[in-house]
Amino acid sequence: MLVIPFLLVIAAALLGFWAQNQVARNYKRYLQVPNRAALTGAEVAAAILRRADIHDVVIEKVGGGALRDHYDPKKRVLRLSEAVHDGRSVAAMGVAAHEAGHALQDALAYMPLTVRNLAVPSAQLGNAIGLPLLLFGAILHNPLLAILGAVFYVGVVVFQLITLPVELDASKRALENLDEMRLLQTEEEAHGAAAVLNAAALTYVAAALAGIATLLYYLLMIFGGRRS
Repeated sequence: MLVIPFLLVIAAALLGFWAQNQVARNYKRYLQVPNRAALTGAEVAAAILRRADIHDVVIEKVGGGALRDHYDPKKRVLRLSEAVHDGRSVAAMGVAAHEAGHALQDALAYMPLTVRNLAVPSAQLGNAIGLPLLLFGAILHNPLLAILGAVFYVGVVVFQLITLPVELDASKRALENLDEMRLLQTEEEAHGAAAVLNAAALTYVAAALAGIATLLYYLLMIFGGRRS
């Protein structure tokens, strides 16, 4: 009875590893390809925000390595890593446009983004408490601990599921804006931007699958073993 959930956990972990590898590979590859518009990521993000008549979002450069780019809806700050903020590559253009896509979602009160922001505390609590309780419940064969852990961990799974449409929509908005603004001037640029963003989307798919499979695995370990 535990075989299928266990295989799902393994499959999700392998998918996650492959997706992360694809992100790193595509990002590194297209970081070396200059965009023909000769715009930095910061300039691309600013142009997309201006086009949407958004003037209250600040664009900041952050340190700490690659792929730390994110949009902070509470402070209305779009933070870009150095390679994206200052870079004039296809990868920098794609990533910056994606983060600007989140700012567009925020400005339009995009419902999935609003729900995801509200779900952040429960996801953090679920990560800190839910999985340990599930684990201890499985080890001790204690269904009460397992149920309590499951309740907390559901917050993590819900957050991961809500994140999927948010990220996919931000990438869709990014590619649409880049195309409509004619910033993707060659087939290679269009392919590169899509490759970086699609690979990133797979990491969220893998995370959601891993969360669901993990929850099922521990619950079946407890209640399936108890029935046997």
